[in-house]
Amino acid sequence: MLKFNLLSLIRKNIVKLNPYSSARIEYNNYDNKKNKDIITFLDANENSFGSTLCEKNFYNRYPDPFQRKLKNKISKIKKISTSNIFLGNGSDEIIDLVYRIFSYPNIDNSIIFPPTYGMYEIMGKIHGVDVRSIPLNKEDYQINLNKLENIIDKYSKIIFICSPNNPTGNDIKEEYIINIINRFSGIVILDEAYIDFSNKESFSKKIEKYPNLVILQTLSKSWGLAGIRIGIGIASKEIINWMNKIKNPYNISETSQKIALNALENKNLFLCNLKNILIERNYVINEFKKISYINKIYPSSANFILIKVKNYSKKLYNYLVKKKIIVRDRSKIILCNHCLRITIGTKKENKFLIKNIKNFFKKMYR
Repeated sequence: MLKFNLLSLIRKNIVKLNPYSSARIEYNNYDNKKNKDIITFLDANENSFGSTLCEKNFYNRYPDPFQRKLKNKISKIKKISTSNIFLGNGSDEIIDLVYRIFSYPNIDNSIIFPPTYGMYEIMGKIHGVDVRSIPLNKEDYQINLNKLENIIDKYSKIIFICSPNNPTGNDIKEEYIINIINRFSGIVILDEAYIDFSNKESFSKKIEKYPNLVILQTLSKSWGLAGIRIGIGIASKEIINWMNKIKNPYNISETSQKIALNALENKNLFLCNLKNILIERNYVINEFKKISYINKIYPSSANFILIKVKNYSKKLYNYLVKKKIIVRDRSKIILCNHCLRITIGTKKENKFLIKNIKNFFKKMYR
């Protein structure tokens, strides 16, 4: 493994930065519920009178800037220290922070493996970073390590790996991920947004072994909380500290924190829903296999399926839209010609989907 020097990667302006210190950061014992009767908050220029809603739920007060209760709960569930956890306004905020910390605009580059999650590239372009692409192998959607070796240079600061990958749905081989982590002197972002749907183990227990690894997880997918926008970053304590240094002071709202805490208390519901999604995924795949006009069903370790419908993907997409079924047309992105990405729905939704796909092909070939 290459010797990893975190400080040498961090932008000099970030190292010198004196972070904004909010009122609630300066008061370290901040806990709205616990202290509401014994502490008079006159530090943050809030509206002390509140409103009808605020008087009951205390939304007139700023939220805990470090989301301590929520991190403690996530820590217990994932068996990871709170010092290794960062919470962002979706995983996109964490991607943004990584670029801000480690990449100089118009100098450094990042590396992605398309087809993959589009925000890696978009966020890089926003920050003026050269985003270099190495397409996945056409046969199995795996990383070409030889091409990666040839494209890395001294200005390569971040590599993004999505596993299970979006939109292809497959797991990236563990040995490939480890090879990249060991041989790259920059930051490796491993996006595990869909890991709960996979039978592969998360890398989250290996962060102490790999100091250049940042793992992205989320409450949006398997926990069903996409609307509250909470992404989870898992990394060394040192990297987490740098993220906390430059994040917006109150990046997770009080409402989002409370909803997440309530949801995380109900692990049985989470497991039940996860089981149902996996059952429905198998059901949809088996039904797709009966439709001869679907040319390929790609293996999936996620809560969606990528299918190839040769020459008819756009027509099928438009037909489904008319039936008020919205899937994702991926036919214009690299290595996904004539492909649609379809999220696993409820039993009722999946039956309705399959019925309409069959009806489409009956009309096409009658």
